[in-house]
Amino acid sequence: METACSAGRGHLGGAFSCVEILTALFYGGVLKFSPRELKNCNRDRFILSKGHSCLTLYSILADLGFFDKQRLQDYGKNGSLLGGHPDHHIPGIEVSTGSLGHGLGIGCGLALSAKLNRQSFLTVVLLGDGECCEGSVWEAATFASAQKLNNLVAIVDNNKVGATTETEKYAGPAPWPGKWKAFGWDVSEINGHNFKEIFSVLEIIRNRQSEKPLAIIANTVKGKGVSFMENDFHWHHGIPKDELLEQARKELNSFTKI
Repeated sequence: METACSAGRGHLGGAFSCVEILTALFYGGVLKFSPRELKNCNRDRFILSKGHSCLTLYSILADLGFFDKQRLQDYGKNGSLLGGHPDHHIPGIEVSTGSLGHGLGIGCGLALSAKLNRQSFLTVVLLGDGECCEGSVWEAATFASAQKLNNLVAIVDNNKVGATTETEKYAGPAPWPGKWKAFGWDVSEINGHNFKEIFSVLEIIRNRQSEKPLAIIANTVKGKGVSFMENDFHWHHGIPKDELLEQARKELNSFTKI
């Protein structure tokens, strides 16, 4: 939030809804991924397909030493390494994303290459529920099932709110578990803010016996952690100021003391 407020731009709502998911992936021993082994061909691949939520990922990569934390202060400025969407020139970013609907297709290609080359790395793709309105997502889902890409994991950040309104208002009801199953995927549904539930699924993704790819439906809250942002589409792009900024700081600081 401080990075976004300093720059005067950013996508906080979607960044907050995936905090626990990314924390589990990068700090929980799930992904085999290190700033010291960026060229290791056996590293796990992570794709933030919902690239507008990059502020959470940038914070994590900086904290883990992929690049200097001071670079966060230049976010969104002319000439900065860190733009409003992830770029593959940033250490720790596999592919440029932000044009929604492409991440899963790229993930399919990476997972297929691992199969063909007999490599053991996993590919994990984080998508937004609004992003899943893109037809290219379902073309990729069909391909992954047909190719038996059981080394591919798609996580849907199901926060139920898009850029301008609730997703149900423009895309209708979204029975995500049944839909992904119909496309030939194994499916798990979890609370995306509950670490116990997150790890109950992530801890077994490397040793699955199924031939199917895995979709994890993570039910989340857009703007999670700041009361006035939660479930409000205005904070897809919005930046808090003055009294609201101070309130947001107090509420977020309360989490650090738990």
